[in-house]
Amino acid sequence: MKASAAAMKTFSLAQQIEEVDRELELRRRVYPGQVRSGAMRQSVADYHMARMQAVLTSLRWLQANETDVRAFVVAKRTKTAAEPGSEAA
Repeated sequence: MKASAAAMKTFSLAQQIEEVDRELELRRRVYPGQVRSGAMRQSVADYHMARMQAVLTSLRWLQANETDVRAFVVAKRTKTAAEPGSEAA
């Protein structure tokens, strides 16, 4: 199966955070009705909300620390490339 053009696109951290916020808001509106109708247990709704909130927390941390994370990755790549036996050395 081929990936759609949207699935191949790279999304910024801000766009990812916006999407997770949107999803959480949708779940806040939908899950109570699912629980009331018996289609979903409250514990399951709580579990899924907590997981999505964790995603949001991780993305926000990454956004707040993006400069440091990028610098770490560059330093690690530079160190690895300079090691004896590496292709770039």
